[in-house]
Amino acid sequence: MQSPDSARVLALLKRHGWNSNSFQVLEPGYRYWFEGDDACIAYVEAGRAWVVAGAPIAPPGRFAELIAAFRERARAAGKRVCCFGTQERFRERVGWPALQIGEQPTWTPALWEAGLRENAGLREQLRRARAKGVLVRRVLEGELAGPDAPLRRRIDGLIARWRAGRPMAPMGFLVQVEPYAFPEERLGFVAEHEGRVVGFLGVIPVYARGGWFLEDFLRDPAAPNGTIELLIDAGMRAAAAAGVPYATLGLVPLTGQVPLWLRVARRGGAALYDFEGLRTFKAKLAPTDWEPIYLSFPRRGLGPVAVLDALTAFATGGLVRFGLHTLLRGAPFVLRAFAWLLVPWIALLSLRGSRAWFPADACRWGWVVFDVAICAGLFALARRWRPRLALALALLVTLDALATLAQVAWLEWLRRDSPGERLVLLVSVLAPALAASVLWSARARRSRIARPVV
Repeated sequence: MQSPDSARVLALLKRHGWNSNSFQVLEPGYRYWFEGDDACIAYVEAGRAWVVAGAPIAPPGRFAELIAAFRERARAAGKRVCCFGTQERFRERVGWPALQIGEQPTWTPALWEAGLRENAGLREQLRRARAKGVLVRRVLEGELAGPDAPLRRRIDGLIARWRAGRPMAPMGFLVQVEPYAFPEERLGFVAEHEGRVVGFLGVIPVYARGGWFLEDFLRDPAAPNGTIELLIDAGMRAAAAAGVPYATLGLVPLTGQVPLWLRVARRGGAALYDFEGLRTFKAKLAPTDWEPIYLSFPRRGLGPVAVLDALTAFATGGLVRFGLHTLLRGAPFVLRAFAWLLVPWIALLSLRGSRAWFPADACRWGWVVFDVAICAGLFALARRWRPRLALALALLVTLDALATLAQVAWLEWLRRDSPGERLVLLVSVLAPALAASVLWSARARRSRIARPVV
């Protein structure tokens, strides 16, 4: 249900919504601070900070006074402030330090078809998708009305499978997938293959620039190659036909002239998010330009603190909970991490000094062989997912956790009274329990991906 505040924000967006992400503040989870009848700031609470989505929804000449007033309000509530997703005109008018956190590509839709004639790689992707029988059509008015609408239920299933295929837990703030708020203001395109929905493109307006933000482009894991390109082609052609002067696919994080420490973070986080792959994908669509996107924060503030506040905003429910949910998804890098952690454990069990922990040498070597087999299985599963191997490993590691718990509870805990020994016992119980939880959770997630497209 749309709140009165949302309707009021929409009216302001139609007058002042210039940032590409401005319409997204109508999606669930935002708070609004109004100043008179002509200004609004949309933000989320993230721990000890209020994180603003882009710039104020107001005339640019009021940015400085609005941000100053909002900051005073935040101070009174004991909160810091930062603005995520700002652009050059905000920097010029407010004067806050601005940390470049990525770039967004932009297109002139009228030039799309001419650019396509010079882009052999993109034409080939479109040809392949069409040859496989993928058809793209525009979502008709009313097709997504109500949660029980047939097409909406099929798109919901696609969203669930798409989310299940991501290595990270679902995020909120400016990247949540919520394609139904104010449907009369949106456009949608679906890709169908053999009568099934295999792709979706959601388009939202950028009112003050007369533009379109191609916000959500989702592909079923089983969709033919070229499905996303076909959807984007349909969106760009529709924009050109409508005389839309500006289109974007949104932010590519941690690309462009970002600071060294963020480039290091980009490399370190590559297992979770394919920053370079996303930029390569958007670059091959031959954008007209790349616009820098910033994280702005008050003077005397610290860039790393602002980044942490922004990350907390994206990690709905907090960073710890987000990290745990991501861990339980059992992405390949998580399985490899468990396998590598087993290597020193196996080495320790192989040493003569570990004999005191086992009733007999044969028992000790049995555990060594068992852990070697588990380690090899985890490496194999990380390389290529095999449902039967995943089930076997989940069962074996669960039995390992139960057997170790029983041994520790009944035989070892009272005998081991030094802190070091009890730490070893805790690790021996908790490590297989955590690994078993990850394997069962990953198996459940993979089964959702494998379900037939409806």
